[in-house]
Amino acid sequence: MAETHGSTAAGASAAGASAASGAGLSKDAGRGTTTGSSVIAGGGTATAEGVLEVEGLSASYGPVKALDGVTLRAEKGRITAVLGANGAGKTTLLRTISGLVRPTAGRVVLGGEDVTRSAVETMVTKGMAHVPEGRGVIAELTVDENLRVGSLFRGKVGQDEFDRVYDLFPRIKERRTSTAHTLSGGERQMLVIGRALLARPKVLLLDEPSLGLAPRIVAQIFGLVRHLVDTEGLSVLLVEQNARSALSVADIGVVLNLGRVVVTDDAARLAGDEDLRHAYLGF
Repeated sequence: MAETHGSTAAGASAAGASAASGAGLSKDAGRGTTTGSSVIAGGGTATAEGVLEVEGLSASYGPVKALDGVTLRAEKGRITAVLGANGAGKTTLLRTISGLVRPTAGRVVLGGEDVTRSAVETMVTKGMAHVPEGRGVIAELTVDENLRVGSLFRGKVGQDEFDRVYDLFPRIKERRTSTAHTLSGGERQMLVIGRALLARPKVLLLDEPSLGLAPRIVAQIFGLVRHLVDTEGLSVLLVEQNARSALSVADIGVVLNLGRVVVTDDAARLAGDEDLRHAYLGF
């Protein structure tokens, strides 16, 4: 489980920020080359749109420093996995990027624009969606009503976009008139990810999407996230305690320890580094 510095009640705001998952699709081998903290296909440079840059980001809870000068870059069309033990700062990082926690230093740049102190709802309108840990559905609403919450910041959303989400998640389509409190854990995760996709994000922040789910459901969710990244150019910043699964689907891995970046490298290389895995990732 991610560190316990405040679980999110980012209801409708982070609701207009969730992502997608479905069929277990494998990650392409050898995608990109490492250039400092980013991997870019063919070794070139990426355009600003859809790129998330975090520069020297620090955040504290009272006297406790949760983030200490974190720098990373999440490219368009890539999954960047943030890994580390409980208390490493992973969830705080996403909460600070999305505006739920105010940084004490550093900045967040989205698509070339400094959005460091923007409100959560502003982040959504600028193309960032945050799916917090905990599968925060609105229990009294139906599946369909929960999805519509995700479109609030976009104004009118066509039925074709709702149909797209249901096509991505056939299981929640079957449950569309059911109230959310009757859903399984996997169905709730699919719902919050689908709800985030209705915000049409360019950058998707996913916090522990595998938490408490069966391996088969995790494979489905990670598989569809990979598919969306490859086919739609989505940029995904994925926080995961399940490092083995995350590295199997990610392009880049960033390892945090006590709020600091220990290493940033190609995901396959990190997975193959036995000493680093044993020291920081637990496998």
